[in-house]
Amino acid sequence: MEGETSWVSHCLDDIAREVVEFDSFSQVSDEGNKEVMAVSLDLVLPDDLLERILAYLPIASIFRAGCVCKRWYEIVSSRRFLWNFSHVSSQKPWYFMFTSSDEPIGYAYDPILRKWYGIELPCIETSNWFIASSCGLVCFMDNDSRSKLCVCNPITKHCKILQEPPGLKFSDYSALAFSVNRVSHNYNVSVVKCKQVPGNFFQWDLSIHIYDSEKMMWVTPLSEVLTGWRGGDESVICDGVLYFLIYSTGGGMPENRHGLITYNLSNRSPHGLLIGSSIPVPCSLTCGRLMNLKEKLVMVGGIGRQDRPDIIKGIGIWVLNGKEWQEIGRMPHKFFQGFGELDDVFASSGTDDLVYIQSYGAPALLVFDMNLKQWKWSQKCPVTKKFPLQLFTGFCFEPRLEIAP
Repeated sequence: MEGETSWVSHCLDDIAREVVEFDSFSQVSDEGNKEVMAVSLDLVLPDDLLERILAYLPIASIFRAGCVCKRWYEIVSSRRFLWNFSHVSSQKPWYFMFTSSDEPIGYAYDPILRKWYGIELPCIETSNWFIASSCGLVCFMDNDSRSKLCVCNPITKHCKILQEPPGLKFSDYSALAFSVNRVSHNYNVSVVKCKQVPGNFFQWDLSIHIYDSEKMMWVTPLSEVLTGWRGGDESVICDGVLYFLIYSTGGGMPENRHGLITYNLSNRSPHGLLIGSSIPVPCSLTCGRLMNLKEKLVMVGGIGRQDRPDIIKGIGIWVLNGKEWQEIGRMPHKFFQGFGELDDVFASSGTDDLVYIQSYGAPALLVFDMNLKQWKWSQKCPVTKKFPLQLFTGFCFEPRLEIAP
């Protein structure tokens, strides 16, 4: 189908089997029966210069380049090339869209080439797992016991299983956050667990659990009982600060149904109750999606109607400056209508300068460029809705070759 490209045939693990030897010199006879020698350009280029040229290719083209010949394969597989590629190339974040509720299958969208690729994700078992990404790595956590965690590079398929987090074995709500240090490539995983206090609907036990890849261990720096509020499934780490949304259980006004909690990971000693660090949301939200865009906290949310707060009249994008929200963009009505089917909740994630938004009810994908303040539809996803209750969701990640968990 047009717009779809099989990713499997371009995987680096398979390139070695696909390398074909060919003669870089060819002889052609002209009318005067004179022999003319054509020289392949890559033969006259030294390896370091060829590396620099190949490093400017889009990441999907790197896999194809490795199939050209043995020399090119050795270049794109070398550590020096991967380092150059990560420092020279400017890759845009991709979006992986799940096309099945039972299996972790789907397509990844490349906004540079505007193409979709079929990718098989490692580690994950079903599409409803918790997912967080950072700097080319993706963290998965199962949605049943909340105890299976793994970190992987979805491009190279390198994967690592993490030890089970401490705390409640089965929590009512959990939020997963993930942050990779771009220099050392060490990472932190955060799991915020929340469970109702038995017999008390207004009180909820909340605990924060942090995994440090350098120390390879979990710590639980904070446990607290919230009154009138509970945790949820939205959290993110930005510039060393953990942010997560909390939800009112007291039946308050619609504009007070959500709050944002901040927790500094570098200084984990508690400074009063968590609710004291709460930041109100900018308007009545039907849902909120948190994301890290260049170490700035960005929230995408459905804007509820005044008379019916459970029905959204639009979708907005905000950036947190200090404790104040600044509206960056609001989805134009023509795009809002273009989804065809948009409930009060939807999928949204982003990184770098791109925010992706999609309806659960359709494979339509909308892209917002934070720099250009521009809305644009992606290339049509190579999948059609097969039955009315088929759902779609997804996540954003950076395509990188040089990083491994």
